[in-house]
Amino acid sequence: MIDFLRGPIVHLENEYVIVDMQGIGYRVFCPNPYAWMKEAGEVTIYTHHYVREDAIQLFGFPTRDEQKLFRKLIEVSGIGPRVALGILSGGSPEGVVTAIYQENITFLTKLPGIGKKTAQRMILDLKDKLGGIGDSLITTGLFAPAISTNTSGEVWPEVRDGLKALGYTDTELDRIWQTLKHEVFPDDTADDVMKRALKMLYTG
Repeated sequence: MIDFLRGPIVHLENEYVIVDMQGIGYRVFCPNPYAWMKEAGEVTIYTHHYVREDAIQLFGFPTRDEQKLFRKLIEVSGIGPRVALGILSGGSPEGVVTAIYQENITFLTKLPGIGKKTAQRMILDLKDKLGGIGDSLITTGLFAPAISTNTSGEVWPEVRDGLKALGYTDTELDRIWQTLKHEVFPDDTADDVMKRALKMLYTG
């Protein structure tokens, strides 16, 4: 099994990155490929090597927690790799784990691809199997799970702060907001808007 890759990212698309491993390009599907675009030089991507009769795919994550949670999620009936990626794109590992511990169905059903029955199955199947994922934040009470929903169309300040933390300038952010503000919908989460913003910044 391929557990991680280390090398430069040479290409990004909406769903995956290409990592150059000594002249061989590995396609790695990620929750948010554009989050890697600020990384220069070699990166480490923790992977899950997924094999079935009609496909061999690599799924990759920036942290061990995301890798571990992905592997737990795909053990749940009805959750395949693509849905698991959607879950990780919609919530942090700590948020998802805490929601499962607290049986917070409202939180879980806001994640992409998750309905009420699947949320209930996640709680039933995983509640006692997630030790070690995000424990430092959960046990100290420093993390409160939440998905910021754009009910008032005002998630941009939160997204802007996140982008500034990645190193983007006020000028860059003001420029893309002029286009992005026309593509924000009432039910968008901050993560939805973040992904669109990162894509715009990457493509120019």
